[in-house]
Amino acid sequence: MPDSLVIIPTYNERENIERMIRKVFSLPFDFHLLIIDDGSPDGTQVIVKALQSVYPNLFLETREGKQGLGTAYIHGFKWAIKQQYDYIFEMDADFSHNPDDLIGLRNACLEGADMVVGSRYIKGVNVVNWPMSRVLMSYFASVYVRFITRVNIQDFTAGFVCYKRNVLETIELHKIKFVGYAFQIEMKYTAVKHGFKVTEVPIIFTDRTAGTSKMSKGIFKEAVLGVIRMRINSIFRKYPEG
Repeated sequence: MPDSLVIIPTYNERENIERMIRKVFSLPFDFHLLIIDDGSPDGTQVIVKALQSVYPNLFLETREGKQGLGTAYIHGFKWAIKQQYDYIFEMDADFSHNPDDLIGLRNACLEGADMVVGSRYIKGVNVVNWPMSRVLMSYFASVYVRFITRVNIQDFTAGFVCYKRNVLETIELHKIKFVGYAFQIEMKYTAVKHGFKVTEVPIIFTDRTAGTSKMSKGIFKEAVLGVIRMRINSIFRKYPEG
């Protein structure tokens, strides 16, 4: 039976994807890897397909056009549930998340957490190569979300996460509405509302050195305004315990 699946959404990541794939498969644990590519015009898919002959546990799902981070992950979650993986990970393709930390996130799940967040802010501010303006925006976004939701997660916008399968089976994925980085906020908040144990473990986040960031003002606006709407909607919604 498969155990652990790492899901990596991609759009124009040809500068990073081969190195990332080789790194994940070099780890001292048998992680499987699912790449979800939104029709990258730069040939990302071609690189992944070529490496599938080298790594039998490398999988590729392709979609037409750039459809957003949240929908890519939900696509991957449904695929992972169907394949019966026990532990399902979110991770970026650009090495801002260190693949070596996958083992630590999985261990925290083995020790009793239902959802483990690789946190930049659980022990100070562990961010490398970001301009101060972006560090402050990210840090205070989490402060803002904690204030609105009354949930004590230090790094609400983190995108380095491990879920036990039961969490994703319990969350009604079709009700997750955000598609940008606010998706990360909604997933954590929904998991807590369902009564799951969410644990944060410290990581060092290093900004990409190759490729282009996908952050935009629209994504940030979605997070700021959407959190209030999410909180209000949650008052009228029932969350069965997982």
